[in-house]
Amino acid sequence: MIRSDINSGVLELTISRSEKKNALTSDMYFELANQIKAAQKDDSVRVILIQAEGEAFCAGNDLADFLAAAQSGALSEDLGSFPPLALLHALADNQVPIVAAVQGAAIGIGFTILLHCDLVICADDVRLQTPFVDLGLVAEGGSSLLLPERIGQVNAAEMLLLGAPVSAERALQMGLCNRVCKLAELQVTASSVALALAKKPPRALALSKRLITPDPQALHQRIDEEAKLFLGCLQSDEAKSALSAFFSK
Repeated sequence: MIRSDINSGVLELTISRSEKKNALTSDMYFELANQIKAAQKDDSVRVILIQAEGEAFCAGNDLADFLAAAQSGALSEDLGSFPPLALLHALADNQVPIVAAVQGAAIGIGFTILLHCDLVICADDVRLQTPFVDLGLVAEGGSSLLLPERIGQVNAAEMLLLGAPVSAERALQMGLCNRVCKLAELQVTASSVALALAKKPPRALALSKRLITPDPQALHQRIDEEAKLFLGCLQSDEAKSALSAFFSK
């Protein structure tokens, strides 16, 4: 469900589960994490391009998995039981520039992973949303740290507390993406940006990325802090009720 190809120094990671709006499963988290980790040791990879098939970029975590895990007690506050952390920590440690090509819905972790990307290209039909509170949960992916720094406390509260969706135009205004293009032009536009990065002097590019990237230690700590709270909320009656209500609609 994750396709990978290397073209002209660009590692293309394609989320391929369009029938489920590219919602991420445990296996998909681990595959993305492994690909990103491997890229750190592969001199042929200059840039990573994350993209997705179908109408949506990523609808977030597969909520059916979450609901089943919550009801069965399979997830606990032991962070080792939480597959998304493999991907999130890989992103926090990543030293290879990442470009994201985003279309349609980018919801929950489908949005928060974009905060770890260096350049984000959005199609004009994009809808970014973080409905964690509505599901009885809390922010994840380091978003409680990264989002206020990126767009300010007030805008972050609108996304993380109110769960308000953000259009492509507003995302550009707030600094959540670098450019907006027509949907038909998304792949070409994002690929051209990734290829432009791949042609630059690799050491200077890597050092420059490191200089402008937030402190990884603080980011790792916040990711784990959020995850502990998230897992605690997931076991609550509040979250179980909210998730059940979501599926009953």
